[in-house]
Amino acid sequence: MYHKRKYVPLNPKKYAGDPSNIVMRSSWETRFAIWCDKNPSIVRWSSEETVIPYVSPLDGKIHRYFVDFKIETVNKKTYLIEIKPKAQTIKPQGTRQTTKFLKEATTYLVNQAKWEYASRYSKDRNWEFIVLTEDELGI
Repeated sequence: MYHKRKYVPLNPKKYAGDPSNIVMRSSWETRFAIWCDKNPSIVRWSSEETVIPYVSPLDGKIHRYFVDFKIETVNKKTYLIEIKPKAQTIKPQGTRQTTKFLKEATTYLVNQAKWEYASRYSKDRNWEFIVLTEDELGI
């Protein structure tokens, strides 16, 4: 799924940031960027331009969370959007001693911390934070 690439927008004036430096980290993000770029209901959008500090449950330190997308709509609503595989949104099940379980558990815990901070950040601004998976993206 990982495929870092540059995205060149069809409507660069809609992009809130440097439209010559838009980096997509997955085909799912690219699909969402194309949707934002072409959708007439989206007046402005950005990718990894919104940075939210959060405390990691792994080390108790402050880290920076670069939210995948920020979109602003014609009806004046703003959304922060995270694109993730559904598996990373569900608490992992399995044997606690396996490397696979530990990696999945770590990913889940960090994601949950990021999303909690993003939800609060959004709520403070009357925005909405949404996590989209392959289900919502129709993949």
